[in-house]
Amino acid sequence: MNDSALRILEVLQGNGHLAYLVGGCVRDLLLGTEPKDFDIATSATPDQVLALFPGSCLVGAHFGVVIVMNGIEVATFRSDQAYLDGRRPEGVVFETDPRQDVLRRDFSINALLFDPIADKIYDYVGGRADLDAGLIRAIGVPAIRFGEDHLRLLRAVRFAARLRFTIEPLTLAAMRELAPLAARVSPERIRDEISRILTCGSARIGFELLDSTGILPHILPEISALKGVEQPPEFHPEGDVWTHTMLMLEGLPAGTPVTLALGVLLHDVGKPATFRIAERIRFDGHVEAGVEIAGRILRRLRYSSAEIEQVEALVSNHMRFKDLGRMRESKAKRFLRMPTFEQHLELHRLDCLSSSGNLSNYQLAIAKLAQQPPEALAPEPLLTGRDLIALGYRPGPAFSKMLAALEDAQLESAIASREEALAFIESNFGALLPG
Repeated sequence: MNDSALRILEVLQGNGHLAYLVGGCVRDLLLGTEPKDFDIATSATPDQVLALFPGSCLVGAHFGVVIVMNGIEVATFRSDQAYLDGRRPEGVVFETDPRQDVLRRDFSINALLFDPIADKIYDYVGGRADLDAGLIRAIGVPAIRFGEDHLRLLRAVRFAARLRFTIEPLTLAAMRELAPLAARVSPERIRDEISRILTCGSARIGFELLDSTGILPHILPEISALKGVEQPPEFHPEGDVWTHTMLMLEGLPAGTPVTLALGVLLHDVGKPATFRIAERIRFDGHVEAGVEIAGRILRRLRYSSAEIEQVEALVSNHMRFKDLGRMRESKAKRFLRMPTFEQHLELHRLDCLSSSGNLSNYQLAIAKLAQQPPEALAPEPLLTGRDLIALGYRPGPAFSKMLAALEDAQLESAIASREEALAFIESNFGALLPG
């Protein structure tokens, strides 16, 4: 139990109010997993909560939500009025009966109330039985629940994937019927659910559910397009691009960095647009196409610039491992020192394991990294632009070429001192000095 949550419950109950833990924290406690946060529902009004907890903050006046100590949300029991925008109710009515609060919630397993002081569970919608049976069941009429808040379509998939539960048949039927509503969810909310599905440890289950419910083409049509895109069997005995991608998603453990998970999902997203058959199936230019498509998807879903840059780098470089054994030393070192190279390495490992199974280039990269300390991959420059100016060179486009050539020589172990660097510049670029 969370000490702060317990203290809040004690204060509320001690002042004559009903107060219970509610939602995901109760579900997780009953499943034996540690809740990420604790939410409390109470018969106390927001004003009463604020009076009992000086320094607390009203963050949802319309919905009766107060943040008390250590970020714990305390919400007044409520029932919802009509939903007009597929996201929020037009208004709410504060209630004193916890049953009314429960009936407005999404799924039965998220609607359990727990009083840890009395050690009692309150279950008005069969959530405990569904938890024991491993079922995701919408409360009341499923079509009404999904029509109220379209995001619940994605949340049902996420809970089913993360918990490895089955979606109850009537709930599943409503999801399939109402799948087009997912397109009306805001990009930011879709982004957050996609990220959670990808990093929950059951990404393949999640995406196969998005596909089987018909939701996927409405939120990520570019991923639906992977289905049926055949690949050369000599390199991809596992099957089409969709199958290959699903196998890779299956290898992502819970807590995977979201950029790596997105890189896995999108690494071959350029293949449908570049598919052709010559002497065999070919995908010429699929990397470049994939970078463009991945960037477009991530911008559409409002990912951050840093996340987009990293995912584009993963897509752009995922085919380079096959050339590692033939790279010049300077090029190989630049490749191995890329930011967050461990994500590139893991994407490549999953790529291999989900296709040919050949890990020779992965093992070569591991060996090269082990053979040299980080400072060998990115040594301190022997000369800078200021040094070149001091030598008499004029700043301009040639500077970057000169410094790159100097770094190449350093990475190739051809030079190792300032004196050797000066001699290298004079020998190779002396003609650029003003006459």
